[in-house]
Amino acid sequence: MNAIGIVVKSGRYGGGTYAHTDIAMSFATWISSEFQLYIMKDYRRLKADENSRLSLNWNLNREVAKHNYRIHTDAIKKNLIPPALTPEQIAFTYANEADLLNVALFGQTAKQWRDANPGKRAI
Repeated sequence: MNAIGIVVKSGRYGGGTYAHTDIAMSFATWISSEFQLYIMKDYRRLKADENSRLSLNWNLNREVAKHNYRIHTDAIKKNLIPPALTPEQIAFTYANEADLLNVALFGQTAKQWRDANPGKRAI
């Protein structure tokens, strides 16, 4: 495979021995089962903290979008919807503009989010 699972870096700052997580877990098992449990518990805690921070950023973006929804819909009504449109065309215009915002803020449309998160409900 020519894969590198362990990297050794020399130096006063940033130096050390770094290993892929699977190799580190195996090494911890080799030292002792008690040490392995400490390592696994701490690794899970670190990953949960990381996911929590990422989730907060995503939720902040969702809240900003939610609070600006009224401004957005009023601007669409005033500037993009001519009086001759049917209700279906009006709904399509609103949906198109909402998807444009979703892509700008989150990198995906509402449908793409629903497909990627089945069973979850958007805020």
